Order: sequence, then C-alpha cells, then structure tokens
Amino acid sequence: MILFAGSLHLGLIYGLMALGIYVTFRILNTPDLTTDGSFTLGLAASASLTVLGMPGWGILCGILSGALAGSVTGILQTKMDIHPILSGILTMSALYTVNLYVLGDRSNLSLLGSPHLFSMAVSYFPNIPKDVTRFFVSFFFCLACFALLAWFFQTHLGLCIRATGNNDDMVRASSIDVDAMRIIATAIANACVGFSGAVAAQYQGFADISSGVGMMVVGLASVIIGEVFFGRRSVTVGFVSAVCGSIIYRLIIALALKSNFFPAYALKLVSALIVIAALSLPALKSRFQLASARREAKRHARG
Repeated sequence: MILFAGSLHLGLIYGLMALGIYVTFRILNTPDLTTDGSFTLGLAASASLTVLGMPGWGILCGILSGALAGSVTGILQTKMDIHPILSGILTMSALYTVNLYVLGDRSNLSLLGSPHLFSMAVSYFPNIPKDVTRFFVSFFFCLACFALLAWFFQTHLGLCIRATGNNDDMVRASSIDVDAMRIIATAIANACVGFSGAVAAQYQGFADISSGVGMMVVGLASVIIGEVFFGRRSVTVGFVSAVCGSIIYRLIIALALKSNFFPAYALKLVSALIVIAALSLPALKSRFQLASARREAKRHARG
C-alpha cells in the first residue's frame, strides 16, 4: 500500500512534466532537450522561495522560470536557425550555472523547518491521513494543469500550434507566424516541466542540482507507456494518457527496485530499459502481425 501511494504521488507530480513532454514530442513534433535544465530550474526557484517563507510564490516562479527557459530554446530554434536538439542542449547546459546561482551557489538546499504547501495542507487537515492529504495536493496541481492545457489547445492559438506541428508549411501559407507558434509551444511545455520541478521540491523537501538528470527519459517513458494503453487519439486523451503513463512508470520503477533484482543505483538503467521496451513494442507488434499474415497467406496458397 505504501509502495502504491508513493508511486501515485510521484506519478502525479511527474505527470506535470509528462504533459510538457507531450506538447513538444507529440503536438509540436520537435525534440526538446531543455527538460533536464528547466526541471531543475523550477526545483531551485521553488526551494529558494520556500526557504524565504513564500511557497506559493515558489510554485509560480517555478512555472515562469520554466517558461522563460523554453522561450530561450524556442528563440534559438527559430530566430538563430540552430537545430532543435542542439538548441535544447545549449539551453540545458547554460541552465546548470543559472540553477547554481538560484540555489545560492550551493549544490543542494534543504527545506527542513520551512513550511511548504504539502506540510501546510497536512496541518490544515489534521484528521485526514497524511498520505491522503498529500495525494489531493498533487492531484489538484495535476488536474489544474491538465484542464488548462486541454482548454488552451481547443482555442484558436492552440489550434494554430497543433497545425504547426502537423504541417508548418501549410500554416505559413495561411499567414500564421510559425516561429511565434513554436516559441509559445516550447514555453508552455517547459512551464509544465518547471511546474513539476517546483512541486517536486516541496514534496521531497529539498532541491539538488542533479535532480533534473534523466528527466527527459522519465517524461518520454511516461508518454510512450501511456500511448501503449490508450493509443494515439485526440490531444485531450493524449494528456490523460501522459499522466496515467507517468503513474504506471513510477509503479514499474518501484516494483523493479523492490524486487532486489536491480540495485538502487540502477534506476537510470531501469528507466532506459522501460523506454526501449515501450518504443519497441509497436514495431514488434507490427512485425508479429505481418508474420502472421504471411503464414496465413502461405496456408491459403497451399490449400
């Protein structure tokens, strides 16, 4: 039960990041490696302001700082004509120094003794079990982000972004600023990632400069696993599948580490194997169906 509760909490928190990954990976069809840096930036901003007694502002600044990081990546892609992958790497590399500065030239920052949103919610509802309260806080943040994204991508601007991801030449022929659409979409995606980092800092009670390492893999795994169960349908269903995929991913990780088959330091290896398996599943499925169709054709030919 404790294992499931922890996986559910972390799945919802990292589900915010999965929503951002879905925007760039599926809607915009553009690889974005800013995630590792923008997650840590949101983490650092939230922790620094929480220590100063402003946890609410910490969440907001985590969102805004992630959006700013995404905007920089978008500008490098569109205005400087730098390859999308390289743009993300450059921004992520630069954010390492920025994150250290935000953390006060420290590699980690503890929130021990500093009130944050999770501890405040627990104190406001003392008669409710602690894990239940923390779940509702995580669920509220995830639901709010999902609802905003689902609404936004039904608006005119959101539809323009979706069209840009499908066919930017057609959108450009319609006199829509493709560069602006890409910058806005990248900013929104990394705002979700920064939001995830901001909430994670207050959930775990500390911020570390290396917390964002491998977050791109985590988010990608969540999106792919969700699509295995839900398929690739509408954008709204895609957002739901990304969050559900995040929860399933955290549960798989927890079960794998609990089995004692993998040591605790093998977390990144397990994550990579999960992504490989999730990405390979559609190809293996199609090959299996093709092989079955060929065997069936041969059987009919012999008959």
